[in-house]
This record gives sequence, structure tokens and C-alpha cells, in this order.
Amino acid sequence: MRFILIVVVLATLVACKNQNTAEENREVAATTSPASTEEDQLLDEVQKQTISYFWEGANTDSGLAPERIHMDGIYPSDDKNVVTIGGTGFGLMALVAGAKRGFIPKDSAFARFQKMVDFLDNADRFHGAWPHWLDGTTGKVKPFSKNDDGGDLVETAFLVQGLLSVAEYYKDGSEEEQALAAQIQRMWEEVEWDWYTQGEDVLYWHWSPNVGWEMNFPVGGYNEALVMYVLAAASPTHPISKEVYEKGWAVDGQIAKDTTMYGLRTVLNHYEHNDDAPVGPLFWAHYSYLGLNPKGLTDQFGDYWKLNVNHAKIQYEYAVENPKGFKGYGPELWGMTSSYSMKGYAGHRPGNDLGVISPTAALSSMPYTPKESKAFLEHLYSDLDSLVGTYGPYDAFSLEEDWYLPRYLAIDQGPIPVMIENYRSGLLWDLFMNNEDVLNGLRKLGFSSPYLKTEED
Repeated sequence: MRFILIVVVLATLVACKNQNTAEENREVAATTSPASTEEDQLLDEVQKQTISYFWEGANTDSGLAPERIHMDGIYPSDDKNVVTIGGTGFGLMALVAGAKRGFIPKDSAFARFQKMVDFLDNADRFHGAWPHWLDGTTGKVKPFSKNDDGGDLVETAFLVQGLLSVAEYYKDGSEEEQALAAQIQRMWEEVEWDWYTQGEDVLYWHWSPNVGWEMNFPVGGYNEALVMYVLAAASPTHPISKEVYEKGWAVDGQIAKDTTMYGLRTVLNHYEHNDDAPVGPLFWAHYSYLGLNPKGLTDQFGDYWKLNVNHAKIQYEYAVENPKGFKGYGPELWGMTSSYSMKGYAGHRPGNDLGVISPTAALSSMPYTPKESKAFLEHLYSDLDSLVGTYGPYDAFSLEEDWYLPRYLAIDQGPIPVMIENYRSGLLWDLFMNNEDVLNGLRKLGFSSPYLKTEED
């Protein structure tokens, strides 16, 4: 029986002309009780299923993660053989969890990692960055859109997060395992993070060998890409300066202009969406934090544990309030993120609520909202089990519209087993946060974290 730490996020008093009300300062604690045997079995089940997407469902030629798996066999864009770079990063971490828990034979897992890393080593890259998509057989770029046919720095960051976790897992192993870790280190050092600034104080998302910087997407303001800036600062060969982080990502401090919803501070400014909702889709609280442990992680702009706990809690409270009266919404059915919908792929969130629930939203928030996430999990597997298939919960569904498709997306399945593992053992957090390059990057950007040793230590 495990003893789970009770994490209490204390209210922060902010100096201002008008005294904040007690409701505005309320922070909801993330608490949990020891797991039961039945609960552990259910967590095992959902982890096994979602890990299988990246194990049994992997592309046979490369071992990488398919962008999507449609159990109905219908692929409208004829992209069954397309593999995803960011989703593969998530998959690498999922496979580490599977090997550690004995869901996957350790020798087979290592052979798979070798296959994946060798394929990535020989695949198309653009100033060290991988594209969003690759052909799973040839390793050639598969355009994500008309002008998105080159390097994708955000997807590359998600991949590197996974690669470094694998390297940490094997770095003290056998000679063969150490060779894999060394190969990953070389590949990581080849990413030209600084080149993607164009000499400015911001990182750009895309570059194309055909249209150059035509996509013109500087990454700044809060979203899913924090780990990209951390890795760019951490690079031992192509680092960015702290000024790029402060002026680009943090928009000269504008990122810290938070607001309140349901009495919970957003901590940072989810300003990108010009609607009446102060928070984005929940994948923002997952993708960068599969390896980057937000517990105790702070910098001059915010407290990242409070940021993510409150993000998840706000979405939970929104479902409980259910302002649009959608069928099923409530304490056991909540969570919106970018996923499939009746209208195609959509960025679900308060302010863009189509009545669609995406299981990855609540399940990948397990470290932040264990009680609420487990209630969702138990309800889904007990009462809505027709919405669960070979690789775990289907991507999205709507009880209001009586809609679902037996389809999966790598970027939604991948965070589920990884974040559940981080909740259960902290495995992927510990691996990534013990990487010396990562720690150097965090120090450089002025972060504080329990993983950063002080001189007194």
C-alpha cells in the first residue's frame, strides 16, 4: 500500500489596491487517499491499454507512433502510414513506464528503443529539428500543411523530452545500453535551437526548406511549449539566452498577468484565446510536464504546480456547473482538450465547448486532481465501457450528441500512461529531471526546483 503525499496549494496574497476577496484567493488542494487493490488494478488496466498503442500499434517499419489509429479502418486523408514526432516522444516515455512495470519484456523494450532511435537518426531533419510528421517507412518528411514541410521545433522538443528520458533510463546500464544513451545525446546536441530564433529574442515554431519562415509563428505567451524553451536553454551545443525566454516566451513579463475563474487563480495568462474563458485546453497542463516535474517548480513568473492544479480544477468546476446543460457533464464526467469532435478536430475548452469530452483531459491530469480523475476513470470503465477499446478510451465522445468514433490519436493516448505513472511513482519526472543538461537549463532560466541542488546540499 502506497502512502500518497497530500499536496496542499496554499492561497497566495497578491498586493493590489483593492483587497482580493477570500473567494478569489481560494486554491483547491490536490489530495488523495491510499489506493485500493481494485484501484491499482484499474490504473494498471488503463496504462496497459494506452501503452499498447505505442507497442502493438506502432508502425512496423520504424517502431514510431502512428499519428492516428482508426479501428473502423477509415482514414479520410490516407495517412495510415504517417508517424508523429511529438506523439513518438510521448510514446517513448510510455514504453519506459511499460518496461518498468513489467507490462513489456525489458529486452524487447530495449530492442524497440534501438529501432526507433536508429530510424530517427536517419530521418529527415532541418537544422537538427524533426518535422511534425514523417513517412513511417522512408523517414522522409510528410507535410503537415502546405507550408509546414520542414522543422517543427515544438514537436522536436516533445520528442527530445522522451529521448532524454530513455537515455537516463539506460545511461548506467550495459555497454549496449550506454551506447544507446550516447547516441541519443549526440542527436539531442544536433538540434540547432538558437538557429530557430532568427537572431531575435524568441523561438520560432517552424522552418521550411522550400518557403523558409513563411509560417511565421513566434512562440510566446503561455501554451503547451514551456519544455521547448527549457530544452533550448539546456542545449550544450546550441543554447538560447535567458533573454529569449524572458522576452519571447514570457512576453516581457506579460505572461504573469493572471486572472480568476471559480475562485482559482490561473497563475499565468492563457491569453491566446480571445474569448470569455481564461484557460486553454488541458493538454497545456500535460505535454511539457510529462518530464518537467511541476512540483516545487517556480520562476519569476509563476508556480507551475499551482498553475496546473488550478487549470485542471477550473475545468472540473466548469463541468460541474455545466453552463450549457450538456448531457452527462458533472463530477464524474469532465475534461476538455484538443481532440476529435462531431465537427472534426477541435480545441475544446471553456469558451469553445461543443459538448465533447476527451478522456485524456481528466486522465492525464491524475497528478493534479487524483480524486476527480479517478472518479472519471471509474465512471468511464464501469458505466461507459462501450467507449473503451483495444488501446484504452476512444479519443472523444459526446453524450449530448450520442456521438463517438472508435478512433485514437497518439498525442492524446500518450500522456495518459505517462502522467498516471508520474502520479503513481514519479518515474518519468525523476528520469527527465535528473538529466544534467536539463538541470543546467533550468538554472540558466532562473527556475527553482527540488531537483536543483544548492551549495548547502
